[in-house]
Amino acid sequence: MSDEGTGPAPKNLPAGLAALVSRAGPQRALPPVERWNPPDCGAIDMRIAADGQWYYLGSPIGRAPLVRLFSTVLKREGDRHYLVTPVEKVEITVDDAPFLAVEMHAAGAAAAAHLTFRTNVGDLVEAGPDHPLRFAIEADTGGLKPYIEVRAGLEALVTRSLVHDLVARGEMHEGEFGVWSKGAFFPIASQAELERLS
Repeated sequence: MSDEGTGPAPKNLPAGLAALVSRAGPQRALPPVERWNPPDCGAIDMRIAADGQWYYLGSPIGRAPLVRLFSTVLKREGDRHYLVTPVEKVEITVDDAPFLAVEMHAAGAAAAAHLTFRTNVGDLVEAGPDHPLRFAIEADTGGLKPYIEVRAGLEALVTRSLVHDLVARGEMHEGEFGVWSKGAFFPIASQAELERLS
């Protein structure tokens, strides 16, 4: 299954994964924003809030197809986020991650596990070497904040409703507690950190 989304979903998928693909909607080819280097036209008053809501001039953008379109021309350069076309780029504000991982399908166990995520803008991403998971600690609450790289440095924050399911799949590997997907191990905490928390 391609996470670039260039064709229909493969046939004979497991029921849970097929449902995830169905809810993501038709997968589209993404524009080659990584090859576009237009002039910087400054910043515009557009913001992606930590809850995934997009705003323009302080008002929510309520049209999901428009948000999906904007999400396909989003590019990250260092700590900054831009909407880009072949002829211009404009900086926007991103409060946390530009996307949310709102659904997860898990199959297999240990090194044979596969974790597939659906984002709030319809991307399907399978965690693995090309789409790593990382785990941060929330400054205010000390809670766990998992992220998955969707493409070219753009991440999706895994929603709270999925964090418990993700951690429940965790296991110890070489002194670290973490999760497997597509043959890669993603550490959440070291043995020493777990002992300190317990």
